[in-house]
Amino acid sequence: MRVIAGQARGHKLLSVPGDKTRPITDRAKESLFNIIREDLPGGAFLDLFAGTGSVGIEALSQGAAFARFLDRDRAAVETTRENLKSTRLAERAEVKLGDAFLYLAGRVDRTFDYVFIAPPQYKGMWVRALKALDHAPEWLVDDAWVIVQIDPKEYEALELENLSQFDERKYGKTLLVFYERVKNDE
Repeated sequence: MRVIAGQARGHKLLSVPGDKTRPITDRAKESLFNIIREDLPGGAFLDLFAGTGSVGIEALSQGAAFARFLDRDRAAVETTRENLKSTRLAERAEVKLGDAFLYLAGRVDRTFDYVFIAPPQYKGMWVRALKALDHAPEWLVDDAWVIVQIDPKEYEALELENLSQFDERKYGKTLLVFYERVKNDE
């Protein structure tokens, strides 16, 4: 696992000890950043269920101004901190130990241009996280994107109020589903 492009290009990233995380493949990560790279510079990125921090670190490397990483596993949080330190991107990052659902239900202290949701598989957690974000759109800037990484078998169409699915891309056993914040004409 490595940083694909940008400021920290080529840096190898540590894996979280054990088998609790499923890092994104380089192919899927490269495709994701080919899609969002143009609008990423200066943006804020939220990496929920961060694991190794690979996706948020890639965002920072490719120009995001800030990234917040959240995971409830202490080993994952420590791995993310080490990866940020080794890539020299820690000064633009914040790493939090905590539950994603409690976090999304809590006080909004900043807005994000991109939110990446990649929870443990086959537990319906992606649906729960996406719905929590849908009920708290104040976490998102007006033209924010939410990207979900799941196994294609997990996918289901969802009824959402503040988010709308606009794309999906499949890379082997990885499905990336893209949502955008619905424009409110108030």
